[in-house]
Amino acid sequence: MESQPNNSLHGVKLEQILVDLEAHYGWEYMGYNIKIRCFTEDPSIKSSLKFLRRTPWARTKVEQMYLKMLKNK
Repeated sequence: MESQPNNSLHGVKLEQILVDLEAHYGWEYMGYNIKIRCFTEDPSIKSSLKFLRRTPWARTKVEQMYLKMLKNK
């Protein structure tokens, strides 16, 4: 496997990103910052994963939120 020293998300699964964000911020805050239904209407990891895997723009926003959370820790 190639080393990617400049990629903070290398080796981090989308599911782990969602679990960490939900634990840190909660669904309500996530839905407020990223306006997607899988965060505001009956949120779950499973529904969010399904949506984010099919929707690149939303996944990018979630990844950016995760990197910002890591930076602020």
